[in-house]
Amino acid sequence: MAQVTVTIAGHTYRIACAEGEEAHLERLAAAYDSKIEEMRAAFGEIGDLRLHVMAAMTQADELDATRRRLTALEAELARLKSFGSSGDERTLMIETRLAEGVIKAAERIEQLARSLNVTGQG
Repeated sequence: MAQVTVTIAGHTYRIACAEGEEAHLERLAAAYDSKIEEMRAAFGEIGDLRLHVMAAMTQADELDATRRRLTALEAELARLKSFGSSGDERTLMIETRLAEGVIKAAERIEQLARSLNVTGQG
């Protein structure tokens, strides 16, 4: 198992992770550290624990908003796929009607051609 060392709010932490996940954990830690610094700049020194909680709640809120947006986008995609498939069904129905019309027209032309041949021979 791999390990990564990250620094958050001036404290160093050693974290175990799966092989290949080191860079991902480093990015997560850097984002969290950045959020804490952002909170510190906005609110001053209000205590590490409060800053950590506020940063975590802010990131949780961002995650929740992203999940809601993803859910809405997935619903929209499903709606569009449904519309596309019903469009495919309509296209197939129109093509079938057109094919039937072409067959009827061809049959009518054959009938006319036969009647002209009979009339022309007589």
